[in-house]
Formats: sequence, structure tokens, C-alpha cells
Amino acid sequence: MQKKIQSALISVFYKDGLEPIAKKLQELGITIYSTGGTQKFLEDLGVACVPVESLTTYPSILGGRVKTLHPAVFGGILGRRYEPQDLVEMKQYNIPEIDLVIVDLYPFEETLRTTSEEKLIIEKIDIGGPAMIRAAAKNFRDLTVIAAKDSYAALESLLINQKGETTLEQRKAFAARAFEIVMHYDIAISNYFNPGHQQSLRYGENPHQQAVFHGDLTELFTQLNGKELSYNNLVDVDSAVQLIKEFSDTDGTQSVFAIIKHTNVCGISSRPTVKESWDAALAGDPESAFGGVLVCNKAIDKATANAINEIFFEVLIAPAFDADALEILKSKKNRILLQLKGHTLKLKTPSRSILNGVLEQGSDEGNFTKWEEVGGRQTTEAEKEDLLFANLVCKHLKSNAIALIKNKQLVGKGCGQTSRVDSLRQAIEKAKQFNFDLHGAVLASDAFFPFNDCVQIAHTAGIEALIQPGGSVRDKDSVAYCVEHKLAMVMTGMRHFKH
Repeated sequence: MQKKIQSALISVFYKDGLEPIAKKLQELGITIYSTGGTQKFLEDLGVACVPVESLTTYPSILGGRVKTLHPAVFGGILGRRYEPQDLVEMKQYNIPEIDLVIVDLYPFEETLRTTSEEKLIIEKIDIGGPAMIRAAAKNFRDLTVIAAKDSYAALESLLINQKGETTLEQRKAFAARAFEIVMHYDIAISNYFNPGHQQSLRYGENPHQQAVFHGDLTELFTQLNGKELSYNNLVDVDSAVQLIKEFSDTDGTQSVFAIIKHTNVCGISSRPTVKESWDAALAGDPESAFGGVLVCNKAIDKATANAINEIFFEVLIAPAFDADALEILKSKKNRILLQLKGHTLKLKTPSRSILNGVLEQGSDEGNFTKWEEVGGRQTTEAEKEDLLFANLVCKHLKSNAIALIKNKQLVGKGCGQTSRVDSLRQAIEKAKQFNFDLHGAVLASDAFFPFNDCVQIAHTAGIEALIQPGGSVRDKDSVAYCVEHKLAMVMTGMRHFKH
């Protein structure tokens, strides 16, 4: 359903980017209504506009707190052009039809970042702005709403290419963006008035689920860029932080870079430089990395930032960012950049709601309680390093879990399967998908092998060193196979289930 814009209401805090739109509206013969500072800005450009006061018959009052809150304005926005009675009433009360609303919001969050003075903060709680935006978005069948300057380019394009006409699909898309902006704004205000470290989230795992975060993220991170963290972001960030803290102090000067997707590690490597560790982590599964959460135990430099910038990701976590790297990474305004505060993170006791109560447990600290070589030969030094790395990675995969590591790079993984054999087959297929040669790779399992089938399948794929906790009544079967075929096997005595 095409509609031609014939009148517009413009009232914005930020004027940058508005000039070409205003001039195009005038060129198209569209009547412009405006208020206060925006009206002066437009008139200084030579763009004719009608003061909102001429509709309301009231001046801006109460120090600017009340200027658009009037039936003449909201009637023009909310009036349904397809309802005959609405049109009769609009005519009766001299209410004009408004087809385009360009309104942004007072800078509440920006003010919070620059002052703690309550009076200044309260005055930046917009009332008329959200009301007009919501009203216009509600009436998207008849109106186009622009709620932030990031939509200016799209509006300018349709003014030029469609001569001021809009489709229903375009109006609905602008309305969806408008509701998102107002929602984010209201959440920020709610969080200010509820300072007990309770943060309302946009939604939970799915849009129909409400969600709240209880905690203070500023204790752990400084957010340097990006939108508000979502429920799913937070769950993945937690997994990323739990993983990287394993390598914060124990890996010497080596850089460790990991990619998390749906709480599982889909790529991880350890290399001398950050760029090398990123390249190797990505190579492990470039397909799954799309839209993931990235984490590193070293500062992000320019070379790494340029490489990372080529893919879409949700969150990047690191202890530091070089200035030139930060400039590159901030090129996407919604991209979330989190700077870790300190290397040693003291995370709370893991808990989860279940049935009609809460489960709590201690953290899964450590890697192994013993290093018992039970195979047909001793591990080499290179294998030992890879096995240690593999065991830590496997610890952070959902059970049943198998991790295949070669030269401190994850080359295949299987997780969340109902049998360990299925996880191993999944891991081998992943490695084949990205052309990894498993000869020389090692295998870690988060729990014991109840039969020797996994050892046989791994050996057939080229793997000759394995690490597992042991504890099965049939451990001897797996050990016997390793002894017979001269495979190295380490038992750690420490299971790492992750349900």
C-alpha cells in the first residue's frame, strides 16, 4: 500500500544529518511542522516550517517540558485515515494529517556517562518524544516514523527514489526500529531507578520470554562499544570468560583466542601472537564463527582487528585494546566490545533454577588430579602439551564432549550428543569438513570410555594419543587396545561433565 508523504513533524535533539532531508522535504512540497530549536535550525537553512504552537494554540511551557503533548499533535499522528469517524473528528477539531514523524530522544544514557547530578539526569528523561514515536509506530499503516539518525539515510533514499512515497513494508520496518529504540531507552531509565544491580533485558532466549539480569557487569568489564547485551549474549559471554580464565595465567606469553557459539567452543588456538591465534581459531570452524562471541587473553592489536573486522560477530572480549585496533572495531556501532578488568576473575558459585528450587555447586576448577600414562607408550612432549590443552577445551564443551587438538588448535569437536561415539564421529566429520589431517592430533574426552569403540574409531582416523578421566569398569578394554597398537593414553582421574 503506497502512501505519499504530504506533511511531516520534525522535533529532534540531534540536528546533524537532518539538512539534506529537510531540504528534500521542502523540494517535494511537503508541509513541515516543528518545535523550538529544530524550528530555528530549519528556518536558518531556509526551510519553511509551521510552528507546532499554531496547532496547539499553546506555547512551549514549563521550561520546555510541555510542547507537543496536545490532541492537535497526537490526533494528527494517531488518526486512522481508513476510519471515516476519525477523519470526521479530525476535520471537526482542525487536526491536520501528519504522514511523517522525525523525532529522536533526549540523551539520557549520554548524560549518565557525563554526570551524576540527579537534576540534570532527570531532565533528560524524554516524555513527549517516546510518546510521539510510539504513536507514530502504532499507526504505521498511515505514517512513517524515524526515531534516530541512523535511519536518516534510508529515509533520504526513499524521498529521492520514491518521490516521497512509502510502502507498507517500509513503514512497518521503520516502526519496528522505533519500538526497539524506545524499549532500549525505557530499559536504561528503569535501570537508573533500580540501582540494585538488576538489569531488565530486551527479552530472554526467545522474544516471547521476559528476562532480567541480577548482577553488576561493571565489576568485570568496561563496555567500550555496542548495544546492550542480550540474554543470549550474556550466556555466551559467561562461557567465554569461564574458558579464557583457564589460560590467563598458565599459558606464559602465548596468546589464546577462542570463538564461542551457543556456549560451546567452536574455535580455539594458542600461538605466539594474537593475530596468529585468531587465524588458527577461525580456521578451526569458520562456518560456526559467524555471529559468535570472541575472547582473547591478550591485548587486541591493529593487525588482529583488521582480520576480525572481516567477519560478523556479536561480542569481543579482551583485557585490552590498542587505540588503532579500537578505532577499527568501533566501525560497527552495534558491535559489543568488552574490556576485562584484570586477569583473575572471581566468579560466583554456579547455580540454576530447577523444579521448585535452586541447585548450587562449586566451580569446576582444575584440569586433572593425576597424570597416569596407561597406553602402549609414553606421550611425547608435543603430545603432552596438546593433551593438556585439549583437556581444558573439552571441559568447556557440553557433554558428551570430544575435542580434537593438533598443535594447540581445535580441529574438530563433538558436543551435546547422547552418546560419546556420536560426539567422536561429529568431531571427525568437522575436521574433515575443513580439511584437517588428524594424523598427529590428540583426543580429549570429558568422561570415561565405557567401551573401546571410541579408541578404535579415533585410531582409524589417525589419532594416536588420548586423554580421559578413566573410572569405567571396562577401562581395561580401552587400555588393552592402546597397548596393542602403541597408542598413548593418559588417565586424569577428573571428569568434566557440563550439562
